[in-house]
Amino acid sequence: MAKGNFWGNFEQKFTKAAGKIAANKLLLTLRDSFVLVASTTMIAGFALLFQNVILDPVNGLIFGQQGLHIGQLISGSEKAWEASGFAHGLTNINNLIGLVSYGSLSIFALLLVIIFSYEFSRKYFPKSKEHLTSVLYAVGAFFICLPWHFDYTPAGSKKAIDVLNYVDTTYFGTQGVFAALLISAAAVFIYNYFMARNITIKMPESVPPAVARSFESLVPGLITMGVFIILTGISTSLTNETLPALLLTVLQKPAMAVAKTGLFAFVAMFTWPLLQWFGIHPTSIWGPIFGLTWNINDTQNMLGQAHHIFSTLFMNFTVTASGSFSLAPVIAILLFSHRIAAKKIGKIAVMPALFNISEPITFGLPIIMNPLYIIPFVCATPIAFYLGYFFTKIGFIGPIVNNVPWTVPTLLSGLLYTGNIQGVIVQAVILIVTTAIYIPFVKMDNKINADVVKETEMDEAHKESEKELKTSQA
Repeated sequence: MAKGNFWGNFEQKFTKAAGKIAANKLLLTLRDSFVLVASTTMIAGFALLFQNVILDPVNGLIFGQQGLHIGQLISGSEKAWEASGFAHGLTNINNLIGLVSYGSLSIFALLLVIIFSYEFSRKYFPKSKEHLTSVLYAVGAFFICLPWHFDYTPAGSKKAIDVLNYVDTTYFGTQGVFAALLISAAAVFIYNYFMARNITIKMPESVPPAVARSFESLVPGLITMGVFIILTGISTSLTNETLPALLLTVLQKPAMAVAKTGLFAFVAMFTWPLLQWFGIHPTSIWGPIFGLTWNINDTQNMLGQAHHIFSTLFMNFTVTASGSFSLAPVIAILLFSHRIAAKKIGKIAVMPALFNISEPITFGLPIIMNPLYIIPFVCATPIAFYLGYFFTKIGFIGPIVNNVPWTVPTLLSGLLYTGNIQGVIVQAVILIVTTAIYIPFVKMDNKINADVVKETEMDEAHKESEKELKTSQA
């Protein structure tokens, strides 16, 4: 009884604490912002997938040396293929498709300013008459803080050029994420603080509402812009760095350094299924954290700026799309469970599991809050992740640079994520290992429910005999 009470109290307190964290307004704002901006990076991911995997005439899966060698078959040799007009045409198409990244990945921080400032205004200042005005001043504040005077060294040159009155677009991308969030949040807060205190220019009722709102925003907007002009002046005077550069040094670089560590990865991979087991969607807690860390690694990998192993793309490749979270328990149950009810759930869950949707099996069996399945459910995720890490470290596969929808079936997604057959092999190994982890617990479930299994089998046999008797009488 004492153990039961302890477990019940722990379960209640843990669920309550995690629920409070998941319902935190700031975390919700961050999560929703990153989810919305992710739609543009997903489009860029598709573009890069076509570039690197399908259309690349030299290294692609269709025409290249690592794939089906269609180019060599067309032209007779790799050299003749690379010199052909067809290959040059594919290269030109690739270059055009690559422009998508300039409208998404390369302006990630700028998009975040717009989305985050709107979400922040909507959640924290619901009485605001016009949330888009908050966005307007947040964008203005961000551009005030950006470097407009900087040194630029062209490729292949050792001499830097002094650039004046042109914005440094470096902080439009991933390096400006922390600056985007902090500046836009501060700008929205300052603007709405003065708006709420009616420090505004009042217009007569005869003035159209849109015009009146514009005049109302002038004083709070002026104060907001003035604050960031002062802050920029202080930052450049004392540190010789603009605010985005200073925030990158003070906040973003340490956070990214922590996110590269094995400890960060282990904590993430261990608590992700643990939260899910308690019925709390892990994205609500880890989504904002990944948005500030591993999502940046994704973008840098896709742009070719870095080769991070730890990223959300790598997590999707090893954990989600490998089936360790969904398909592995279904396979184990279908092959080794003797319980008719469990098998029926497995048959229902198999189709969603093929597309990496875990809810039918986790809630239907259930695995959620089921003490028997906590060990395989929590252990399978880090094991899948570190199997992928092992194969990456030995050079069997490279860091993941292709953004593939997580619903693409196992093995096919391995091919698309990596662009080669090695990715398929890695996912197959992960699926086999994680399925094997579940098997002893499925067998244990059979023993625990042996009486139920016998009763069910007897009921089924009785129903079958009655059916046969009715048939013979007819």
